[in-house]
Amino acid sequence: VFVFRTGATGTYVVGASTLPRTLRLDAKAFNEYLASDGVTDMLDARKRSNELNTPSHERYSKHVKTLIQVGDARTPGYDAVLNYPAEIVPLDNPYALKVGGVVRARVLVDGRPVANQLVIAGGRTPSGARLAVSNVRSGQDGVARVTIGSPGYWYIKFIHMVPVTGDSLNYESKWATLT
Repeated sequence: VFVFRTGATGTYVVGASTLPRTLRLDAKAFNEYLASDGVTDMLDARKRSNELNTPSHERYSKHVKTLIQVGDARTPGYDAVLNYPAEIVPLDNPYALKVGGVVRARVLVDGRPVANQLVIAGGRTPSGARLAVSNVRSGQDGVARVTIGSPGYWYIKFIHMVPVTGDSLNYESKWATLT
């Protein structure tokens, strides 16, 4: 938790990025994590290569951004690229959209757009109830399109995981979230 004071009215970007950490999981726990956290492409790859019984040793890092609207003035800068290892860059100011509108968000890994990345969106209503979660895929340009189905506090996230060879690790994941 941190406290900060904004300046003038406008749209602000706040970000945080963690250093990589490692995690070991037995095969069952790793498969459950892949299924529950939306890393289904890796789970499918493990099924195809008959590795569902292989434990994991994963290096992961998390990279978060949030947009904060102060007052009514919508200002540029919401699309700032923070050069994180994994990042979501909104191409539209979500505060300028109405229910039914679409937020276009570019998903980047190591500064490059990622095609066909599974992106998950959800959140909470103003009263705190959970919003329905939706899954979309980024296009060839790395852009995911998320429809704002109701008012609320929204997030867009993805986990980009790749196998690692020639190391004590067997996976590396980079997590990105935009709220």
